[in-house]
Order: sequence, then structure tokens, then C-alpha cells
Amino acid sequence: MPTLKISSNSALAARKPGWIDFDAGVLLGGIASAQAADSLVDLVIETASGRQARNELNGEREIAIWKQGVTL
Repeated sequence: MPTLKISSNSALAARKPGWIDFDAGVLLGGIASAQAADSLVDLVIETASGRQARNELNGEREIAIWKQGVTL
């Protein structure tokens, strides 16, 4: 299952373009929240329709959120 990664700030999205699927930091940059919400919904629909998430494009099939220690 694809996992969309959403950054909370644009600096993170800029540093990790191969990891981040959506930059929510645009809200802090003055983009209207309705426009950002529409973009996110479009991304979710595209992904549900077959578009690959960044992790899939990178060949990653697993994700560990709040990883502590070794993940096998």
C-alpha cells in the first residue's frame, strides 16, 4: 500500500524531495488553505488511481513511523 509522506514545512520538503509527497509548509508561505487542501485531495485520488508514492518510486516497500532501534 502506498504511503504518502507529508512535510510540515517547506524546508524539509526541499531537503528531502525524494521522500516527501506533499509539502504542507505551503500553508505557512501564504497559499490558501482551500487550495492546499484541494492539492492534497488530488494527490490522494491520483495515488488511489495508481500513481506511485515516493517510497514506491524509490523501491521502498516498508515504512517505520517514529522508529526507535532496529527495524527488520
